[in-house]
Amino acid sequence: MIQGIERIPEYRLLINGEWIQTDCKAGVFNKASGDIIGECYVAGEKEITLAVDAAQHAFKTQKLDPYRRFEILKRASELLLERQEDFALTISQEVGKTLKDSRREVVSAAQTLLVSGEEAKTFQGELVPVKGSQGNANRFAYTLRVPVGVVCAITPFNVPLNLSCHKIGPALAAGNTVVYKPASATPITGAKLCQVFIDAGLPNGFLNLLMGPGSVVGSTLAKDERIAFYSFTGSGDVGKELKNAVGFRRISLELGSNASNIIHHDVDIAFVADVCTKSAFANAGQLCILSQRMYVHEAVYQQFCDQAVAVAQTLNVGDPLDPGTDIGPMISASAAIRAARLVREAEADGATVLIGGRRKGPWLQPTILADVHADMKVVCLEMFAPIFTITPYKAIGEAIAMANNSSYGLQAGVFTNSMDVANRCIAELEVGGVIINDAATFRADCMPYGGVKDSGFGKEGPRYAMVEMTEEKIIIMKI
Repeated sequence: MIQGIERIPEYRLLINGEWIQTDCKAGVFNKASGDIIGECYVAGEKEITLAVDAAQHAFKTQKLDPYRRFEILKRASELLLERQEDFALTISQEVGKTLKDSRREVVSAAQTLLVSGEEAKTFQGELVPVKGSQGNANRFAYTLRVPVGVVCAITPFNVPLNLSCHKIGPALAAGNTVVYKPASATPITGAKLCQVFIDAGLPNGFLNLLMGPGSVVGSTLAKDERIAFYSFTGSGDVGKELKNAVGFRRISLELGSNASNIIHHDVDIAFVADVCTKSAFANAGQLCILSQRMYVHEAVYQQFCDQAVAVAQTLNVGDPLDPGTDIGPMISASAAIRAARLVREAEADGATVLIGGRRKGPWLQPTILADVHADMKVVCLEMFAPIFTITPYKAIGEAIAMANNSSYGLQAGVFTNSMDVANRCIAELEVGGVIINDAATFRADCMPYGGVKDSGFGKEGPRYAMVEMTEEKIIIMKI
């Protein structure tokens, strides 16, 4: 190192327990300052093949009993908490997420691994009552859940630690091995997570890390037929390409949404406006279950608009490492430029900007739009930005119809004190999850999580993901 010049940290690939260098490196940048914070080695076809080799060999030659899987996952959970500040700082720099939100993500990720470990101890099949069918009184039957083999985990930039744990934790808990590709914008978090698993005692080959662009790494992994299961979170276009590429093999896709909240007239509007506004602007709006569309009963529409603007005015936009910051930068200036352009398009088409709409670099001011219609891009596309729209409705059926008028269907929030309204929304909303009296953004790490329509298919949540990542085998014993 030249005196006075700090060396840029390097992050290598992990293949069969060894940290590997390649001939190519890519820079990783602080999303707020633009400064380089590290360089990662980029995988080529050779390294991709070696990673799958290692995962397949480990699966075929080493078996971890359920309690050992629990011990490793529990220890990994503990190590995440011990290293919380380092992980939080890394996430804030790589994503632009506020430090307080990054700390919460580390806690959630630790919980995800702990729940995965607990599930490893109890996850099994079930008895099948074949004795109850004619002529089978002398037979006994049960099922086993058996691991599929090599799992490919491809994760997004917006929640780089916890969403990785939601794939790796259940895969290991179920007895599989993993080839892991984090988002190109956030590979350092992925490398540090792999080190946690090494330090927790995970044997070589059970977790292999590949970094690099999805156009190369993801495409090559999709062609490798030794991979039995793909778990992907990301854009719809990429998810659909991956599904077509993997063919008959199994895949779980979480592809985003433009989630809606329905706000009925019988609730505390000041409280609900606070919940909805803050949930819509969390992580600079870069969440799959972002509360993007608000459908508000006409009797309380203006009150909700006024309260939402008042809440937005209290939110501080700035440096994500500043403890007082509520909204940090978006993942890139280009992402903020796209969002600001769509706001201007909506405004030109008749929408009213109640607050925000201004951009500076990768920062977009929290933006609320009224007087929108269903075919505006700010309504029908996934914005993935700190933007939401407010639309009035007269009757609950109208609100449900507007919420369902989307190609997406991940989650929806419903605020009401009426069981009739709640039950109708539960029955009629075309989504994977209905959240009553909280925003669509709610997620508990143990719950089944996944959508319908263009939001994808398959479930996350440790136990539910383990079902996806295992095969059911029936055992019949004649006695």
